[in-house]
Amino acid sequence: MSAIKDINLYESGERKIEWVKRNCNLLSMLEEEFSKTKPFQGKKIALSVHLEAKTAYLCKVLAAGGAEMYITGSNPLSTQDDVAAALVKAGLNVYAWHGVTDEEYNKHIRSVLEVGPNIIIDDGGDLVHMMHTEFTDLIPQVIGGCEETTTGIIRLEAMNRKGELKFPMVRVNNADCKHLFDNRYGTGQSVWDGINRTTNLIVAGKYVVVAGYGWCGKGVAMRAKGLGARVIVTEIDPIKAIEAVMDGFDVMPMNEAAKLGDFFVTVTGCDKVIDADDFAVMKDGAILTNAGHFDCEVDMAGLRAMAVESKEMRNNIMGYKLPTGQWICVIAEGRLVNLAAGDGHPAEIMDMSFAIQALSAKYLVEHQGSFDEMLIDVPRDVDMDVAMRKLEFLGKKIDVLTDEQKAYLDASL
Repeated sequence: MSAIKDINLYESGERKIEWVKRNCNLLSMLEEEFSKTKPFQGKKIALSVHLEAKTAYLCKVLAAGGAEMYITGSNPLSTQDDVAAALVKAGLNVYAWHGVTDEEYNKHIRSVLEVGPNIIIDDGGDLVHMMHTEFTDLIPQVIGGCEETTTGIIRLEAMNRKGELKFPMVRVNNADCKHLFDNRYGTGQSVWDGINRTTNLIVAGKYVVVAGYGWCGKGVAMRAKGLGARVIVTEIDPIKAIEAVMDGFDVMPMNEAAKLGDFFVTVTGCDKVIDADDFAVMKDGAILTNAGHFDCEVDMAGLRAMAVESKEMRNNIMGYKLPTGQWICVIAEGRLVNLAAGDGHPAEIMDMSFAIQALSAKYLVEHQGSFDEMLIDVPRDVDMDVAMRKLEFLGKKIDVLTDEQKAYLDASL
């Protein structure tokens, strides 16, 4: 059974998925392989990832491998209804639509868990959290799961420290073929895709404030620089702050940067990164966006409480007038700007990330019951295999060590 609002959108969704397939060589290769080997035959997979075309193709690849798929979104505004409808038409179980309420969102999470999944593919940790709080009786059926994001891994590590994590989870985000490309190049491009298409404003010559200089922040700052912006980075980590300075960016506390910024992008995974003190000193027309997983990095409750007036300034942009007269503009309600105001990461980038996801799920099945730890890294040979295949698809070759060189390196250890 599937729950979506309108299944008559499927033709548009099918076209989107077909476009992704044309540009995802790794996933296409895995689809062909899985359709023959059926590594997930007889297994139920519960998946909560931003439900757009790249995710949909991952779901079809897993289904080709024999999996019975139960799918929902991981953000109320990132689900694309036409894509969800296309998956329903293809026979997959979908519980998602764009613009769900918090109650509907949680109901959909419950719907994919109550079937008793064997594998969980999570983006942000909501599936794993609810499994451990509401479906404890089904935990023995879970072989393990995969986590896509930095935020989700932070939640998993907190659970693991407390001894609360009851089944093994693969830290997909920590794989080099994920975070080095998805987080940096994917986030870097897709954030500005979302901002540019939503605002239709020039970036060149303006101040862009990037909160957080992890891999995602590096990508956002790099692309802002490429668009001609003057970039300011805010950080709590002195090492990352030095990196930002040496990469050519200014560094200062948020409350100082708030006075200068024209565009703001938060990518920290933390709460209230931009708060009431910062709103109060911002320019009239400052544009706030979030690219962290949860919609708490910009203190929207605080902004609404301060505002004396609010109105829609443009589609997907809400304006809030402060008592001092300036308007603060927020894209996509402070939710993930690259998905709630765009199509997410480019297909070629997600090809690598989702290939890691699919192969990590396969690894869990093949090694069921053999894990001593609850948090598992993606095997290095899987990471390297994905990288070599991607390099081949890019038409590039690299050197190979000779036996003599291998012996030299071994002797040096």
